[in-house]
Amino acid sequence: MSSTAAAGSRDRHWEKTRNLNTIIMILWVIFAIIIPWMASSLNSITFMGFPLGYYMCVQGSLIAFVAMIWIQNWRQDQIDDEFGVGD
Repeated sequence: MSSTAAAGSRDRHWEKTRNLNTIIMILWVIFAIIIPWMASSLNSITFMGFPLGYYMCVQGSLIAFVAMIWIQNWRQDQIDDEFGVGD
């Protein structure tokens, strides 16, 4: 593989990795900052007997964080394998 092709492959790998990280960080901000900030307005709705704002902050955010970590690792492994830099 020529150095130009290798540089292009590295650039595409980095672009996909950067886009994945950007999406995950946006979702992280939504679940860590936006939803708790809106919790008081969500409390007018109940879910399983709890105010929705409380439920989303206590349970929903934790579930979302774990899911995002799993999805990011799974997708990053796919990206690494696609460009031949996986394990």
